[in-house]
Amino acid sequence: MNSPASQPQPGDLQTTEEVLYEARRKIYARSVSGFFARWRVAMVWFTQIIFYGLPWLRWDGRQALLLDLVHRKFYFFGLILWPQDVIFLALLLIISAYGLFLFTAIAGRLFCGYACPQTVYTEIFMWIERKVEGDRLARIRLDSQPMSLRKLSRKALKHGLWVALALWTGFTFVGYFTPIDTLAREVATLGLGGWETFWILFYGFATYGNAGFMREQVCKYMCPYARFQSVMFDRDTLIVTYDPQRGEPRGKRRRDLPAREQGKGDCVDCSICVQVCPTGIDIREGLQYMCIGCGACADACDQVMDKMNTPRGLIRYSSENALENRWTRKQQWSHLLRPRILIYSAILVALVGLFIGGLVMRQPVKLDVMRDRRVLAREIPGGMLENVYQVQLMNASDQARRMHFEVQGPPGLVVVRPRDGVELQASSNLLRPLELAIPTDNARTGVYHVEITARSDDPDPVVVHHDSTFIVP
Repeated sequence: MNSPASQPQPGDLQTTEEVLYEARRKIYARSVSGFFARWRVAMVWFTQIIFYGLPWLRWDGRQALLLDLVHRKFYFFGLILWPQDVIFLALLLIISAYGLFLFTAIAGRLFCGYACPQTVYTEIFMWIERKVEGDRLARIRLDSQPMSLRKLSRKALKHGLWVALALWTGFTFVGYFTPIDTLAREVATLGLGGWETFWILFYGFATYGNAGFMREQVCKYMCPYARFQSVMFDRDTLIVTYDPQRGEPRGKRRRDLPAREQGKGDCVDCSICVQVCPTGIDIREGLQYMCIGCGACADACDQVMDKMNTPRGLIRYSSENALENRWTRKQQWSHLLRPRILIYSAILVALVGLFIGGLVMRQPVKLDVMRDRRVLAREIPGGMLENVYQVQLMNASDQARRMHFEVQGPPGLVVVRPRDGVELQASSNLLRPLELAIPTDNARTGVYHVEITARSDDPDPVVVHHDSTFIVP
């Protein structure tokens, strides 16, 4: 029988839970400047100018980029895509995936550190936080103080700015699916529909919660990319690394004497690299899946090395092989063109070529023909035998066209209706019956192949074809 001391105690259960689920500690990231910080700021500006500005851009009197789900039309500047063009969306997603694989194999989590929406909006929210509450030490002191009018006003201002930015982000996001000028009028007149209201609030809440509160938790626990990135890494992948051969043993030292003469490495154990990390990790402990490759620790360490009169690069972008073999920068870059990179690059180039070629050869008018299955054939006045079809014409351009039908098939086959063609409006979808007939005297029992052609009457005509059958019972 187990003794009482061997029985599980509440404290034991709590200890086990704390081991399995690390209690979150708030991260007060310190501001940093440097080469990588400037790139992050540049990417924030670049991505957000595109995101916030693109819905307002006009093209031929309409919104340049609009995903009109209601009418099932996607506008990309002068290009109009229909549900039948889903292959282009599939290719675009595959190209994005292979691009991510390629950049990850070359230089780790570049997307995470510089272009991921979670990183970008966290950077913006942290910038607002620093402007309102101060840098790291000021925020720590403010949070440790009891509630006061000063603390309440600063917190209220910060959260007010966060909420405003989050709602504007949600409004912009919905503006890609509902014409943004229409959406703006509905918001101004309080006439916003239910679905638009839901998605503005939902996306705004997600931005506010993820960038304002969850931050590194999204990168650590929610993002699947952090979990399978190791599959795309190898020992020649460029990653943010700490050089232990140069940095150890770490510790405080004088700046007027070389570190080795003092029995120390170049690392002074200042922990600033940890203080600037947005995910709160210590890069000196080696590669960790929580690292997003932003390079903030490298910028911070370079500043410390400058103050200690020591060469930069104790923390830098390098590879495991380069660190172990003490490669020069030229040797390191020469190992980038390895089989994995060449295969990814070849596939990516082929996919991009296929995508561009498909767009170039894409017809502005699409034709689809479906037989009327209710009646296989019927006799009509004039001694003719008729088959009826449903013809769907889709105009994927901003130009209206008049389309005429022609047919090739058994002898004597003609177009009965519409004889004079049809008007096809710009960016429209037209469904009309098409009647084909042959003289009864020429009709022999069988199933005949026919080619139906739709031709525009433009000076440079658009011609589309579709194969079908003509049945003589």
